[in-house]
Amino acid sequence: MAAAVDVEKGKPELVEPDLELIEELKHFGADTFHKCYQCATCSVACSLSPDQDPFPRKQMLWAKWGLKDRLLKDLDVWTCYYCGNCSTRCPRKAEPGETMMALRRYLTSQYDWTGISRLLYTSRWREIGAVVGLGLLVVVLFALSGAFSAARMPADAVSVNTFIPVGWVHAFDLVMAAVLTFFLLTNTYRMWRFVMEGVDAPLSAYISGLKTFVVAAVTQKRWRDCDQEDHSIWLKHFIFVPAYVAMFTLVMFFLEHLQVDTSQFTSVSLLGYVFAGILLYVSGNAILSRLRKTEEIHKHSHDSDWMFLILLFFTSLTGILMHFFRIADWALPTYYMYVIHMAFVVPLLVLEVPFMKWAHLMYRPLALYLKEVQESVGTPKAA
Repeated sequence: MAAAVDVEKGKPELVEPDLELIEELKHFGADTFHKCYQCATCSVACSLSPDQDPFPRKQMLWAKWGLKDRLLKDLDVWTCYYCGNCSTRCPRKAEPGETMMALRRYLTSQYDWTGISRLLYTSRWREIGAVVGLGLLVVVLFALSGAFSAARMPADAVSVNTFIPVGWVHAFDLVMAAVLTFFLLTNTYRMWRFVMEGVDAPLSAYISGLKTFVVAAVTQKRWRDCDQEDHSIWLKHFIFVPAYVAMFTLVMFFLEHLQVDTSQFTSVSLLGYVFAGILLYVSGNAILSRLRKTEEIHKHSHDSDWMFLILLFFTSLTGILMHFFRIADWALPTYYMYVIHMAFVVPLLVLEVPFMKWAHLMYRPLALYLKEVQESVGTPKAA
């Protein structure tokens, strides 16, 4: 048994540690939090941790006690941006920064009503199998469409729209976007239900806080506040996130300007090269940093971190190569590279957007937004 404080009653309460949760968190990458002895060095070292409600100290304690209900309602797991200062200064090497990252994976799996996030996060082989399976499915769909026939693969000159008509691809994109949006928004709704349970906030509080959501999502300014001495991490996120969103927008709504059968550059294609180049650079840089283990935030990498970066890197690389082959009028390499490109794109979008890493783009700014809503109505903080 352990003692905790009931915030509403102001009295101690006995807590029975959830041993199953403690064991489960190990599968999400949290396997050092038991070393924490609550010295609070991590909270002091964190530039984002508020004095009146410090983190990650309390999350380390809740994890040790197996307090699932408190973790499910916690927003500060998301307001941590993992600069690594807490882990660097921890005298017990309890890795509070990595624990917070693992808790974000765990919470993502709890928000996901399908259970897919949990399956992928807790098994390397299930994740690899899902990626490979979706990639092979893409190849099979191309084959079933007749794309590999001689009539659909003219070798004398590049004709991508003969190989795979742009209308087909556009229809597939819209259907996939609708499905992924459904899963992401329903999971986001579950997050809202968990953290806002018992909070009686008026509509005006939700409306007034929208600015926080937009600013956090667009500027990534919390990374700058976190990375006060060296703004390189913030800068990478600042160019990375808009580049991804912009690339997604180009593919969804301007595909006919990207998938063209001409060697000439268009304004849309040039933008596409710029955004793809940014994605290639940032993902490649993150992969090298994880291999070198020079930065604190990259010393510990979960399997899902590697998979996300690998998929993003090769999605960007194969997209650029496919267009290079098209411009060079290398017909067959263009067609085959198109298929390889889509075999990376589909797993990246289907798995990462609603169920894994890219869901953070929604959950992080949403957490800041909901935290402001809670504070506007004086919601008591958990102890």
